[in-house]
Amino acid sequence: MPRLSDSIERFIKAMIDDGESRVDLQRNELASYFSCAPSQINYVLATRFTLDKGYYIESRRGGGGYIRVVRLDADESDYLLHLITSRIGSAISENQTRQILDCLAEREIITSREKALIGAALSDKAIAVPIQIKDRIRANLFRNMLTAIVYSNEEGEK
Repeated sequence: MPRLSDSIERFIKAMIDDGESRVDLQRNELASYFSCAPSQINYVLATRFTLDKGYYIESRRGGGGYIRVVRLDADESDYLLHLITSRIGSAISENQTRQILDCLAEREIITSREKALIGAALSDKAIAVPIQIKDRIRANLFRNMLTAIVYSNEEGEK
């Protein structure tokens, strides 16, 4: 049986796919629909709909309040360049790397095979160096891999 968080995530993504690239939600109505606490909805939004995963969340509190989930439909190369120049930074953890890879695969920017290969190459097991420099090395490797993908996409390969 799927976990509640997975069900809520699929439900919201289906709503986005059915309409435009955004959906307005009432947190309490959604919590009622799934028979859960509103904090469970907050948890799903905070962990499954992040900028790294290609979503932007905005909310308005009060009686007529809502939560708006917006899927960012950036061009592949623009999104990859954003990751290279802004998101990865000088260091990145294995968990953050996996979140970005999940998003890239979900958007079909990389294949599931590429996701597995990059994930294996950037894993803690593969980067067998002292922990103090592991995340910096991972960031350098990841930026170089994404740069190679950008250039191969611009040349018409994929």
